[in-house]
Amino acid sequence: MARRKSPKARGETAWWGRTRRLMIITLVLWAIAGFGLQAFVEPLDAITIAGFPLGYAAASHGALAAFVIIAFWFAARQERIDAEAGFAEPEDDTDELTEDQQTWA
Repeated sequence: MARRKSPKARGETAWWGRTRRLMIITLVLWAIAGFGLQAFVEPLDAITIAGFPLGYAAASHGALAAFVIIAFWFAARQERIDAEAGFAEPEDDTDELTEDQQTWA
């Protein structure tokens, strides 16, 4: 006899599926930014900006900018997935220090 999953377990499974899908999409975007951009370096090298070939600037600076954008996008999407599944960390809007923090301050 097969056991039925509890509602919490089903919610965790759905959360994990969405998280795994987001990770795969992020890795594909990372691979495109890191390796796909290299395919266009030679055609872009014909154009120079401030004495540097555009292919070099796009491959070095463009890839770095893409990685930063991907990281922030991933964090925002994961935060939304966590909140929708009820796994988000509670927001702490207090500016007051706890007793332990006051002791060490």
